[in-house]
Formats: sequence, C-alpha cells, structure tokens
Amino acid sequence: MRVLVVIPSYNEERALPAVLEELRQAARALPHQIEALVVDDGSRDGTAAVARAHGARVISLCSNLGIGGAVQTGLRVAYAEGFDCAAQVDGDGQHICADLGAMLERLAAHPPPDLLVGSRFLRGDGFQSTPLRRAGKVWLSGVLRLFCGLTVSDPTSGFRLFGPRALALFHSAFPFDFPEPEVLATARACGLSIAEVPVTMRERQSGRSSIRGLLTAYYLLKVTAAIILDLLRARRQVRALETSWTRSSAATGSSLSSASASPPPSSASSRGST
Repeated sequence: MRVLVVIPSYNEERALPAVLEELRQAARALPHQIEALVVDDGSRDGTAAVARAHGARVISLCSNLGIGGAVQTGLRVAYAEGFDCAAQVDGDGQHICADLGAMLERLAAHPPPDLLVGSRFLRGDGFQSTPLRRAGKVWLSGVLRLFCGLTVSDPTSGFRLFGPRALALFHSAFPFDFPEPEVLATARACGLSIAEVPVTMRERQSGRSSIRGLLTAYYLLKVTAAIILDLLRARRQVRALETSWTRSSAATGSSLSSASASPPPSSASSRGST
C-alpha cells in the first residue's frame, strides 16, 4: 500500500526533526511504502529547510492558508499521484507515529472505513487535552451526534487516515480555518463510513495553539454553524443527484441500483478550496 503522510506545518522547525525521525522509524516496521510530505504553510522560520534536511518532500505555500489549505494541498498530491491513502499527522509532535500502524491495519479491514480518526480518549492514556478543550470536544461530539447521527469521541483530532473515497471527495475542496469537525459532517452527509482508532497523544512539542482563551467559545459557535450549513448543502446536493439518477434510469430503463458507481456528492459541499 502506498501511503502519503501529510504533515501540515507552520513555524515548526523545532518539532519537525523528531516528528520525521519518529515517522521514519515507524515506517521501517510497516509493510507499506510510506512517503512523508511536509506542507510548509507560509512559515516564517526554517520549517522547509529543516524538513528537507531530514529527507522529507516539501511543498512551500506562498502564504499562510491555514490548516485546511495545508491539508488539502497534501490530499491533492496523494490523489493526483495515485496513493492508496493519505495520513494527516500534525507537525507539532502531538501525534505518535507508531500508532499509524494500527490505523493502516484498520483500513485493511473488510469493508474498509473511508475515513479513520485517531482518538486519544478511547485508550485513555497520554495527554488528554485541557479541561476547557475537553468541554469543547464534548460539545462538538454532541453537535455531530444530533445533526449527523455520528458518534465520535475525538472530533477535533488531527490524526487521520483518508481512504480512496475520502481522497476522491476531499482533494478538490476542503473546509478551511478549523476543518476537523466539518470534515466529519461532510463525510457523513456524503455517505462515507467513519471509524475511530485508539491512539496516544502528547502535548504539542513547540509553539502554541491558535485556539485559546475566549477564542475557544468563538471557535465552537463558528464550527457549529458551519457544520449545520455544510449538512444543508450536502443534503440538497444528494437529493439533486438522486433525482438526476432517477430520471436517467427512467429514460434508459435501468434501475438506480444498477447505475455505474458515481463519485461522492460534489466537493462543493465543503466550503474551502485551494
């Protein structure tokens, strides 16, 4: 299996060496072809130079697009170059790359999930985030359960694995700003299967989060509204496609179920695009 590990990074020159070395060690133990891609999101430090010095492939964005734009850049590379899947691993050292093996093993199950999320709460060890952030995660989990019928324990986890159908959906458009919960809502609305895998996380090894203090409340309100809007757009799109398929089937005398496999609902169901 060819796996592209997308590492979105903004001013992570201090944390990246350890992340890339840990990924290299994890890759040696796995029966897969694993390639690291560092997406330098307009960093002002030596992120790109450090990544190249440690053997990673690097794409440097001309300006800071945010986490959504950086991840989408990597997904577009994975899709265009025919990778079987793409993993998202943060460049700040929070994620333990050895857990990638369990995620890839779960992807090989039958039937395979389309999108895998590494959850720090299923195993219950390691860094569990701050009390304020945990409260926010509980809120977002409730929003996803209420509006999407989706049960996830760690909706903001950035440790993810995109299978072929998720790559087909998200390579062309991807939520920007704070995309993790929105990706789950859009994937669910578009019929993709989602699963969680227990992982262990650390505190970020350098820098600081952009979501802190009063910004947490703003973030929760903004993401909640975005999830609802994404669902409305996606559901309208699904209904339009079903109507189109039904009319086409009636005209050709074929049944909807026998129609050729169609791509997921158009990526317009996500808000951002690079």
